[in-house]
Amino acid sequence: MTDFADLPTTTLADLLDRAQVMDIGIRPLWSPTPRVAGPAFTVRCRPGDNLMLHAAIHLAEPGSVIVVESGDLDYALAGGNVCAVAQRRGIAGFVLDGLIRDLTEVRDARFPVFARGVIPIPGAKAGPEPLNIPVTCGGVTVHPGDVVVADEEGVVVVPAARQAEIAVQAQAKLAKEAAETLDEWESAHRAKIAGILRDAGADLPL
Repeated sequence: MTDFADLPTTTLADLLDRAQVMDIGIRPLWSPTPRVAGPAFTVRCRPGDNLMLHAAIHLAEPGSVIVVESGDLDYALAGGNVCAVAQRRGIAGFVLDGLIRDLTEVRDARFPVFARGVIPIPGAKAGPEPLNIPVTCGGVTVHPGDVVVADEEGVVVVPAARQAEIAVQAQAKLAKEAAETLDEWESAHRAKIAGILRDAGADLPL
């Protein structure tokens, strides 16, 4: 897999359409959270049930980002021990459309979790579902092997088939931005905004 660890979500979002960026409810649960990047291992949990996430931590390959479809805001999908085992097995982090508990333990261990929040009530373990199928998390369809990049700005999903293309474009964009001074950026930005205003018939000389 192409290395996305140094590519910010803001840069990736500039290159992808809105459908690849999760909604603002999926956010880091502790800070400063490191950037997480890796192939998606996808999980679907029934409402009120966390069985398949608990299975996934033993099946996902090291470096994977476990992505869970749940949408349940009444029960926790995972707690401190589940996160600790995932971390010990080399899982890069969790991206959950749901909640966790034991946040203090997770934060102290510095295991990255991006989710909707916390609740102290654990879910049940009764509902088997298939693993590594397309899921919906934060409004984005995630396929197994898609590249998931998450940082304090949000969560972006790069389709597996486009990962090499997007990585090259993102690296080029970052290099161009690094070579541009703020004075140069300001001058180009001012000219661009002035042109848009002029074309729209707005009398606002910049």
